[in-house]
Amino acid sequence: MTGSNDQTVPGVGPGCGAALRQAREAAGKSIEQVAAQLHMTVRAVANLEADDWSSLGAPVFVRGQLRSYARLLGVDIEPYIEQASIAAVAPSTITSHTHTPGYQRFAEQIGRRAIYVAITAAIAVPVWLGTRSHFGNSELAVQSLDVPATQTEEVAAPAQATPQRTPLVASIASLPAAPQAPAALTITFNGDSWVEILGADNQVLERGLLTAGQQRSYKPGELGRVKLGNIDAVEVKRAGVAVDLGPFSRANVARFTLSSDGSLAPVAN
Repeated sequence: MTGSNDQTVPGVGPGCGAALRQAREAAGKSIEQVAAQLHMTVRAVANLEADDWSSLGAPVFVRGQLRSYARLLGVDIEPYIEQASIAAVAPSTITSHTHTPGYQRFAEQIGRRAIYVAITAAIAVPVWLGTRSHFGNSELAVQSLDVPATQTEEVAAPAQATPQRTPLVASIASLPAAPQAPAALTITFNGDSWVEILGADNQVLERGLLTAGQQRSYKPGELGRVKLGNIDAVEVKRAGVAVDLGPFSRANVARFTLSSDGSLAPVAN
């Protein structure tokens, strides 16, 4: 690996691809052997050694492939990645199709409470009117028993007092909100990752570069296909349980489909 140690200083000596090529040749490996170990095509490995970034896809994919190649050979390529042209590519603008504005959630809560109050009033008002009418009749019945003493002997049996009923009171307390079903899939980004997420109808839900600290959640049956780059910085959970992306990954890129029941399956490309 002659001269490879001198490449730790940015701007000195050959580029990142040249350093990888020198390390491969010093290790006695062919391009075909490296491609098989990294699960890449021979052309992709050759393009990495030739610093041909344009033919390898998005910048985040290129950085992931370079790091995988470097780990295989034990080479430090971080200074080259920082100075490479792929690091200067501006991230794509991402438009979320699943975000619910705060005012919409507030309006929905007010609407639900208004419905609860209206239903409670519809039950309480007739009950109150019925018990009020009953109380008025009871007073009249008591007054009719107040007769002169001369007529008490003609009464066959004393009138029985009408039993007093306890009025019904309807509660107007708000009903508890129904618990929401847990999201089928949650994706948390601990670093930059290029993503492409399609819905069940192949409509694009997300496409572009997501940065550290962002998170996306999807309901059962909402997703179709998912493509995640730089999976070392991505955490995927299904119903709160972490998912191993190894079976769905190749060259630090994960590709999988999501069925209606939430189960994951790999895709061909």
